[in-house]
Amino acid sequence: MRVGVVADDLTGANATGVRLSKQGFSSATVVFNDKIPDSRELDAVCIDTDSRYALDEIVENRVNQAIRNLQEWDAKIICKRIDSTVRGKIGLEIDTVLNATGPESVAIVVASFPDSGRISSGGYLLVEGVPVQDTDVAKDPVMPITQSYVPAIIEEQSKYSVGHIGLDMVLAGAEPLKNAINRGVKAGQRIIVIDAVTDEDIETIAESMVEVENVKLVPVDPGPLTAAYSKAYSHQLVEQSKVIVTVGSVTSLSARQLQYLKEKTNSTPVYVSAEKLATLQSSWEEEVNRAIEVALERIQQDDVLIITTHKDGAKLVNFKAIAERENTTQDALAKRITDGLGKITRRVLEKTTYPVQGCFTSGGDVTASLCALSMASGIKLEDEVLPLAAYGTLIGGHFPGLPIVTKGGMVGDKKSIYASVKYLRTKTNRRV
Repeated sequence: MRVGVVADDLTGANATGVRLSKQGFSSATVVFNDKIPDSRELDAVCIDTDSRYALDEIVENRVNQAIRNLQEWDAKIICKRIDSTVRGKIGLEIDTVLNATGPESVAIVVASFPDSGRISSGGYLLVEGVPVQDTDVAKDPVMPITQSYVPAIIEEQSKYSVGHIGLDMVLAGAEPLKNAINRGVKAGQRIIVIDAVTDEDIETIAESMVEVENVKLVPVDPGPLTAAYSKAYSHQLVEQSKVIVTVGSVTSLSARQLQYLKEKTNSTPVYVSAEKLATLQSSWEEEVNRAIEVALERIQQDDVLIITTHKDGAKLVNFKAIAERENTTQDALAKRITDGLGKITRRVLEKTTYPVQGCFTSGGDVTASLCALSMASGIKLEDEVLPLAAYGTLIGGHFPGLPIVTKGGMVGDKKSIYASVKYLRTKTNRRV
């Protein structure tokens, strides 16, 4: 699937291209009078029209030419990159894109760029908490910004009906938001401005957009929505790969991280009994086999398969009593648990018919068991996802090149496992 972006300046084109690259796309930037490179590796192209302060006729000509080039290149999604402080002739450029993409197209405008301190609430764009009209861009010598209400800024320049969807609807979730977009479309709104204050809000907007039917939606934003929507849209076109999350930690932080992951991915965990694994008896093998069967069924439904010994309300394992009864050590019993989780994960990797994009493991012992049981000689480290959360690929063994993120049980905040899973989604498993 190919993504085409029309940007009004070069730095903006580059910034959006980088965000697409982080979502797994192979991106390039092209200036308006150059041809798109003839490369099969590219699946995202950002064209700089250099039109932010150009005459109206030049704006229309360059935007139209850019879209023709992207359509000839067979871009499935056309996106409009706008300045993060809404400078330039954004209304005219949006109109031109809508005219070129057909009467059924609708622009979804999200002016927010949370990582750069740009958020929108109530339709107003704030830069580091300050209304955009009270920032330095208000002094722009060519086109000063005199107001902060994004729908009004666009209405002044556009011939189309402009609607607005507030933050309350975004926070309600993807399904209610999709319905709100459909209502706006039915009301004849060709441009719909939507609030967002976090990256999660933008992801919710992207998720709702891909569920809207019979309408060609055009993301209009400084970059985050384009990247999120392109990724969500591409997932609909191909068989969804899976991510396996294995968590053996029983800390309260891990519990919060798992709960957040469940809520964000709508996944149902495969719960493994720690008590049945903390033994040298036959219950270990029985529980491992049971969990493997459940996991292979669960992976058919969930894109993120969660395998964990942590279950709310479950009592803690009395390692001391079991160790005395079985004449072994508490450390040996703890290792039986991590080896059980490692074996379950390995067998799911071996037996599932779905492509697995990567694995996440929480706890050094779980990671070590998975590597040992997979016969991996190590992990080739490549990046830091979060502080004390590493990304790499398995070396050798049964799953060479398998992407993996490892994290300690006491590391991060409630979003850390989810952030790690999102990171894995941007990586290509060389085994798949």
